[in-house]
Amino acid sequence: MTRRKLKGLTLLGHNATRYPDSPDKARLEAFPNRYAHRKYHVRFDCPEFTSRCPITDQPDFGHISIDYVPDKLCLESKALKLYLFSFRNHNTFHEEVVNRVMDDIIKAIRPREITVRGTFNPRGGISITAEAHWPEPAA
Repeated sequence: MTRRKLKGLTLLGHNATRYPDSPDKARLEAFPNRYAHRKYHVRFDCPEFTSRCPITDQPDFGHISIDYVPDKLCLESKALKLYLFSFRNHNTFHEEVVNRVMDDIIKAIRPREITVRGTFNPRGGISITAEAHWPEPAA
C-alpha cells in the first residue's frame, strides 16, 4: 500500500505524540482494508484502561477488549491507543465507556460487526463487566 493511500493517517510515524485529554478531542483513524472481500476478526486488548468515576472522581481501572470484523476500513492501532488513553481523566460510568467506544468506532470505520467488552476492577467489593454488540443479535 502506498503512502499516498495512507495520507489520512496523521498520528502514525510522528516522533512527538500529543495525548488528547478527553475522548471528544481524540481522533480515531483508519486505513483501507485490502481484504474487504473476506470476513475476518481484528482484536484489540487494552489491559491498562483508566477513567474516572463521575461521582467520586476516583480513578477506575479496567480491561477493554474490542473485536470487530472490518468492512472497507480498518482501525489504526496508535490512534486507538491515544483515543483509549484520552479517557484517563474523563468522568464516566463503565457502561457508558463501553457504549461510547463502540459508537465512536462504528462512526469511524462502519465495521460489519463489533463487540466491545469492559471488565473493570472491583470498587466497593463489586466488579463490573459491560459488553456491547453491533449489529444487535436477532432475538
